[in-house]
Amino acid sequence: MIRTIHGATTVNKGRKDRNTNMEIKKPYAVVQYTKFIKDVDRADQHLGYCSVLKKTVKWSKKAVLYLLNCVLFSAFFVYRTLNTNKVKYKNFLPEL
Repeated sequence: MIRTIHGATTVNKGRKDRNTNMEIKKPYAVVQYTKFIKDVDRADQHLGYCSVLKKTVKWSKKAVLYLLNCVLFSAFFVYRTLNTNKVKYKNFLPEL
């Protein structure tokens, strides 16, 4: 592992190896990575559906539009967790 904020501790995952019947241990950094990467992948998936990056050629405009799109998706995620109605991201943008 490259130097991270996590130490070199290992964590039991509660599963056992089929062949040796020993508990499987993983580094704590790997457990934290797999825990949080799911949300990052889901956010990238949603941002890919409504991409605004195709509308311009300049890299500076693309960077600003990408960051704006990330902020809008974060607002959508907070809105969706606070409300009980299941609105989609495409329908949320015009309402905003």
